Amino acid sequence: MASRTTPPPHFGLVVHQPLGRRHCSACRRGPLPLLVMENGVPRCLDCADLGHLVFLPRGDTALTRRAREESTLSAVVVRFNRRKGRYERQGVLVEEEALSRAEQRCLADAEARRRRRARDARRRAAEDVRFTTAFAAEIRGLYPGCPEERARAIAGHASARGSGRVGRSAAGRALSEGAVISAVVASVRHLDTPYDRLLMSGVPRHEARRRIAAAVETVLRSWQAAGLGSAG
Repeated sequence: MASRTTPPPHFGLVVHQPLGRRHCSACRRGPLPLLVMENGVPRCLDCADLGHLVFLPRGDTALTRRAREESTLSAVVVRFNRRKGRYERQGVLVEEEALSRAEQRCLADAEARRRRRARDARRRAAEDVRFTTAFAAEIRGLYPGCPEERARAIAGHASARGSGRVGRSAAGRALSEGAVISAVVASVRHLDTPYDRLLMSGVPRHEARRRIAAAVETVLRSWQAAGLGSAG
């Protein structure tokens, strides 16, 4: 186990958060919240010519990095962890103006990220509209009798981003016939048959599907036949 006097790793200028009550060996002020060890004796920040620096606690990596980049003079603040037997970083001391400049840089980055997220959201929304339109067109191609509004509703439901539904699958994104049919069948099952009521009454899913299979087929055939009739 390392002792309290074990030197910290080399960080450049090092400032300590003492574990006990320590006083400056030069001006006798104390107890000191922060101190610098010079020739084995503690000195306060003023006596060590670091009193003009401000403390930035650890936690924000980007702000810490930029504050040190902006600061001509800086120091790492460490504290000895008795349980772990080692010194650990607590933050940094930097020039106040440097910290302000670093904060401005981080704010500018945050605003840039916000704008980028907004642009990405608009791009995704436009992509979703295009895909939903294409999906609805595929539905109308397979089932010409399906009302246009219904086709759009089926396409929108099946392709909702983050839904995990068939329209978001690889087959769905490829507008495969199987995926389109699955989306239409699911819509008909829930909206045009008593399927949901059967489930709510305790009928097992496979049995409920068996009972309404004929009704689903009737709707699908009527939507297909409507297209055949208009073609003739």
